Amino acid sequence: MTLSIIIVSYNTKELLEACLDSIKASLDNQKNKKIKNLSLSDIEVIIVDNNSTDGTREYLKQLTVDSQKLKVKTILNNDNVGFARANNQGIRRAEGKYILLLNSDTVVTEKDFFDQIINFLERNKKVAILGPKLLWENGRVQSSGGYFPTLPRLITWALMFDDLPLVNKIIKPYHPHQPNFYTKDSYYQKIHYQDWVTGACFFIKRGVVDKIGLLDENIFMYTEEMEYCYRVKRAGFKIVYYPKASLVHLGGKSGTSLLAAKGEFWGIKYFYQKHRPVWQKPIVSLLLKKAALLRKILFYQNKEKRQIYQQILTSL
Repeated sequence: MTLSIIIVSYNTKELLEACLDSIKASLDNQKNKKIKNLSLSDIEVIIVDNNSTDGTREYLKQLTVDSQKLKVKTILNNDNVGFARANNQGIRRAEGKYILLLNSDTVVTEKDFFDQIINFLERNKKVAILGPKLLWENGRVQSSGGYFPTLPRLITWALMFDDLPLVNKIIKPYHPHQPNFYTKDSYYQKIHYQDWVTGACFFIKRGVVDKIGLLDENIFMYTEEMEYCYRVKRAGFKIVYYPKASLVHLGGKSGTSLLAAKGEFWGIKYFYQKHRPVWQKPIVSLLLKKAALLRKILFYQNKEKRQIYQQILTSL
C-alpha cells in the first residue's frame, strides 16, 4: 500500500461524502504521464467516526459494502475521543508507506494532487511532513502553519504587533499572513521549509511515525500538529510547505469558534508545559491572558467573539 488516508469524522456526513467523491475523482482523472501515477489500488481510506449522530454511521455501513473500488476501513467510536486520539487509531490500522491526515471538510480539485506530493516525498528523503496549499471556496489562499511559538513570537502575536508593517521581517510570525492581507506577503505562495503545517491536510512518512511516535493524545483538538512537528524537527527531519499542489479546505466545520479559540490558547500553554523551561511558563500564561483580554476589547461589539474570549480568560 502506497498511501493511507485517515479521515476523522464527527457529524459531517455530507462533507465526508463530498471529500471521498473528490478523492476518487482525482485518482480516476489523472493525466500527467511525466510522473508515476497512483491508482485506487495503491490507496486505502480509513475513516474514524467519533460517535456521529447525523447519519454518518449509516452511510459508513453502506460504504464498506459498496466502496466503488476504493479500499475503505472504518473505526466507529462510542464517544467523541478527539482529533489526535482518533487519528492515532487510524495510524495504527494504516498499511501505507505514506500517511495522510485529512479533514472531512476538504475537497481535492486537482487531477494529479496525490501523484505530485508522493513523487516529491519519494525524491526528498529528509522531508518527513508535507502540507499543500489550502484554499478557501473563493480561491483565496489560507494560512497553513508557520513558526513555532517562541516568546518573542508570542509577544507580537498576543499584542497583535505582528499585523504591523515590517514586524514580521524582524520576528518571524507564529501565524504568517495570507497573500490577501494588506502587507501582501508571499509566504504561502512559495515552496519552502517551515516549522509546522496545518493538520487539515498533513502528509507523513510512515518511517517517521515509527521513529517519532503518534500524536499527543493530551491534546483533544487544535495545535496537535504543531506539537508533533516540533518533535519531528527536533529529531532532525524537515517539514515542507508545498504550494504546487492545492485543495479546498472549507474550514471550521467540525468544531465551534469557541472550541477552536480555546484549543489554540490551551495548546500553546500545554506546548510550553511539555517542551519549554519552567521559568517561561508564567510569562506565557501572562501573555495568553493579555492576548485574550485585548481581543475581548477589540471585538467588544461582536457578542459571540466577546463571550469566547471571556471564557478563555476565565479558563486561563
